[in-house]
Amino acid sequence: MESREIILRPVVTEQSTAMMDNKKYTFDVDVRATKTQVKNAIEDIFDVKVVKVNIMNLKGKLKRQGRYEGYTKKRRKAIATLSNDSKEIKLFSDK
Repeated sequence: MESREIILRPVVTEQSTAMMDNKKYTFDVDVRATKTQVKNAIEDIFDVKVVKVNIMNLKGKLKRQGRYEGYTKKRRKAIATLSNDSKEIKLFSDK
């Protein structure tokens, strides 16, 4: 897989933005991606040094529309820890 296919989108929540101060960034990644693939993709796209990657699988939630039930799509979330001498990832513009 290519680097842009592995990293789908950054996760922007209150907790994940608080973790950015400690150089920990959260991304939604492809369900089939491994830790080493995620590490190499982040280093390739953002030109940073990744020390550690934690990955968690999230099940889909049960949703109802009237009498019909279904599940949302399952996803995989990765938390990447950058090294201390690495530059920060700019997810938001400074304007």
